[in-house]
Amino acid sequence: MILGVPKETIENEKRVALVPDSISKLKGLEVRVQSGAGAAAGFTDEAYRAKGAVIVSDVRSLYQESDIILKVMPPEISESSWIKEGAVLISFLYPHSHLELLNSLSSRKASVFGMDLIPRTSRAQFMDALSSQATVAGYKAVVLATDSLPKIFPMLITAAGTIPAAKVFVIGAGVAGLQAIATAHRMGASVEAYDLRPVVKEQIESLGAKFVSLPLEVQDAQTSGGYAKAQSEEFYRKQQEFLAKTAQNADVVITTALVPGKRAPVLLSEEGVKAMKPSSVIVDLAAEQGGNCALTEPGKTVVKYGVTIHGLLNLPSLISSQSSLMYSRNISAFLALMLKDGKVHIDLNDDLISGSLAAYQGEVLFPKKPAPVAAAAGGKTA
Repeated sequence: MILGVPKETIENEKRVALVPDSISKLKGLEVRVQSGAGAAAGFTDEAYRAKGAVIVSDVRSLYQESDIILKVMPPEISESSWIKEGAVLISFLYPHSHLELLNSLSSRKASVFGMDLIPRTSRAQFMDALSSQATVAGYKAVVLATDSLPKIFPMLITAAGTIPAAKVFVIGAGVAGLQAIATAHRMGASVEAYDLRPVVKEQIESLGAKFVSLPLEVQDAQTSGGYAKAQSEEFYRKQQEFLAKTAQNADVVITTALVPGKRAPVLLSEEGVKAMKPSSVIVDLAAEQGGNCALTEPGKTVVKYGVTIHGLLNLPSLISSQSSLMYSRNISAFLALMLKDGKVHIDLNDDLISGSLAAYQGEVLFPKKPAPVAAAAGGKTA
């Protein structure tokens, strides 16, 4: 069977789905890589050739001849028309936003798997691409903040006097939030963090941060899958007031709450931004779904009321080498589940395979069920 790795086509996407070191793990497959597919992440065509891959220049023929296609982001509609009938496609999919693409792929009788749909269980740990990419995003959020903040993070005792540590407030303690906490703490900042789910208190404190809790009783804060549950409108109003008050004392606020398939919850209002200290910084990791801050402009960095607000998209692509390495390991581990004697066997009784399958044998299988609710801080997707 032939496995194809095309170059990513989305603007500013620098990652690649498969790095050279992962090729040896895919026994029995002929790996073909589009020329330049890994260049932006630091992986040359020569590096792929050295691991046994064939470099091809024509992306259309790559699609038409490959039995398996690996990508980071979903293909364009035009690309989907090139895919070999009955082929397997594995990528991030975000099916809520790509139903037309799913229908197009289904017309080619493709088996379409979403790396973002893999059930987040202990068995799937090595395949959890959402977590691996969120780890990079959490780190990069702190780096962006250090670059924008006109202060240094650690406390310094100098001949000119003591310089206090910068104060960082992280909203949401999913994977990205926890990595942001750990990174900011390592850089010497004084870190506080909030999450709707009391269960994460110990994790936050273990990373050297202070857990700040909303003085309201929360019923059933977490689903069995680890997502935050919906609360009352009164709760959300008081939560927003509480977060705004806490943000007033922060130099940096990093927000991370996402909702699968829905707009991100607005946790920091315009009034909350107004009350923040001049020259403070917000990094909104939920910008791709509208943002947790009411003033976030997705894809842009803006200054509102003296506060710098980063709404940059696709932060993992800014650290493309490590992001690609981690994603490649994730996708290779997932594909290995289905490979037997160099051929793909789709076992619909395997919950990891069936749970991530969005189209199969000409049928669109999505939506399968309502998306988990994470309307308050703590959505697990970040």
